[in-house]
Amino acid sequence: MFITFEGIDGCGKTTQVKRLVSAFRRAGNKVVSLREPGGTTISEAIRSMVLNPAMSSMCNETELLLYEAARAQLVREVIEPALARDVVVVCDRYADSTFAYQYAARGLDKELVCRANELGSCGVVPDITIVLDMDVDTAYRRATAQSCDRLEQEGREFQTRVRNGYIELARLYPERVHLIGGDDTPQAVFNRICVVLGECKKAAALL
Repeated sequence: MFITFEGIDGCGKTTQVKRLVSAFRRAGNKVVSLREPGGTTISEAIRSMVLNPAMSSMCNETELLLYEAARAQLVREVIEPALARDVVVVCDRYADSTFAYQYAARGLDKELVCRANELGSCGVVPDITIVLDMDVDTAYRRATAQSCDRLEQEGREFQTRVRNGYIELARLYPERVHLIGGDDTPQAVFNRICVVLGECKKAAALL
């Protein structure tokens, strides 16, 4: 099974990914936990580039293509082989991030971004996508409390457009993309995630 987590910066994705991975492992499942961009030598090298504040001159098209390149490497090298072995794959961000950030926030052509996502994901689509939705100001304060990467430096208005992109995705793909309120304690948010997963027979059988 392939599960992805999405949301604006500072929404608490990483915390919930760790909780879910632990729950799957306690139930006796083999799990691969990944992040995007990253997860392979090549993908991590791309990550260091796209998130580097020093790369402020990077154009939107370059950003899009770099994210897709990192994703394709991750899919071919890690995700596909893991799914072929019946391993549960949980990924912190995936192609929906590109829709939200490069289309909704950056303003690149929607059809172009969707086609690029098809290439970068190599046709691999998550079974379930959890989007942690929360107040932009709260999330932004969390994300920028210590330091800012290149995208976090874009500011609150940028994050608002990203959030709107995720809301649009939930409307487009209601069976796969689930919006879950993130403005609560980590345990309360995790309980909501478990409710959503419990409604999916494939996921419920693993927990």
